[in-house]
Amino acid sequence: MLRVRRALCYSTKRLVSVRQLQHRPSVRVDVSHMSSKLKEFLQRWLVSTLAVLVATFILRDRITYGDWLDLLVATLVLGLLNSFLRPLLMLLSLPLLVFTLGLFTLVINAVLLLLVSALLGSKHFHVDGFWSAFWGALVISLVSIVLNSLTGTGHSRVTVRRGPATPPKKDDDGGGPVIDV
Repeated sequence: MLRVRRALCYSTKRLVSVRQLQHRPSVRVDVSHMSSKLKEFLQRWLVSTLAVLVATFILRDRITYGDWLDLLVATLVLGLLNSFLRPLLMLLSLPLLVFTLGLFTLVINAVLLLLVSALLGSKHFHVDGFWSAFWGALVISLVSIVLNSLTGTGHSRVTVRRGPATPPKKDDDGGGPVIDV
């Protein structure tokens, strides 16, 4: 007996055979006409959404969202708060940032995550408490660093070089700084 595999066609919202989907032209999104700032914004939003999604999977019952639209809105609000409110909080807490060698940034990120939860309501996006927000902010930061370095967005770069190391130059100064008097 021959079975026909069926799949859902997203453009027509009906079941079609897999063979029909294979012969259908694929839909491509042309991004060549987008401005570079819009591309960068969308890429950062996607990275941030994936980072929050990973945090919700790691901290399952402590950070939750309603559906995909709620997650997208939550990351958009988090991005807006990071753009406008975070610099002010960083400036106001500058002595604490210096004293803790920058680790107080995680507390600021946790407060912003709690603020997103308060703004959207527990039905759409919910963070259980400060410590859940703290660990969520840590996960979001780490995942964002990794994804930004892989995609080339942000300011972090990772370079891998293969081959033999370049030998140091043989100069008269012994490789140190030169001060001309």
